[in-house]
Amino acid sequence: MKIKMHAAKWLAIGTVTAAASAAAIAQTPTIATPQNVLQLSASGQVEVQQDLLSLSLTTTREGSDPGAVQGQLKAALDSALTEARSAVQPGQMDVRTGNFTLYPRHGRDGKISSWNGTAELVLEGRDFARISQTAGKIQTMTLGGVNFGLSREQRAKVEGEAQAIAIDRFKSKAAELAKGFGFSGYSLREVAVNANDPGFVPRPRTMAMEAKAVQADMAVPVEAGKSIVMVTVSGSVQLR
Repeated sequence: MKIKMHAAKWLAIGTVTAAASAAAIAQTPTIATPQNVLQLSASGQVEVQQDLLSLSLTTTREGSDPGAVQGQLKAALDSALTEARSAVQPGQMDVRTGNFTLYPRHGRDGKISSWNGTAELVLEGRDFARISQTAGKIQTMTLGGVNFGLSREQRAKVEGEAQAIAIDRFKSKAAELAKGFGFSGYSLREVAVNANDPGFVPRPRTMAMEAKAVQADMAVPVEAGKSIVMVTVSGSVQLR
């Protein structure tokens, strides 16, 4: 008799639990699938004259004594820095050192046969004439590369213009598509705005090689091109 009573109790508990679970499921709200939602994107781009120049000067040395090679590189870099610092003007021409490397060269027997080293100096800014003239005066280093880009101020201005174009195109496209699908209008659900960053744009290597042949105390010939700044607006709209 006791065994039957226990079984009845467990049965009752199981029935209550099942009923409670069913009630919880019934109370869980059903997530509605979005209806009449359209995904789209639009871009705006503006072409602008590059106003930032980065000019790299380099020098290499080779010898059997790593200390001597390093000393020669340091002397060449110090001399170039002295010349460049005299023409520094913040924003117009800034100077910084670049790579400074020293590495061994091995012979066929696997032993170190010599040491090679490279030093780099970078002149960059918005005053192209000042930078190119300063580079032409430096005697201990030669031109290694020429890169052009956009200053922070120029990029911010142009991105604003490209963004306005992209937003107008996004709105026009959304309105046009809403009408095409038989709706009177739309409302924004979510949107993302992304801008590309062109950074420095390297010029062809042939230009750098030509500049190396320029005589001492002559300005290095440089000519900037144009950059395209693009902003993309993408997201979803609710047709209504």
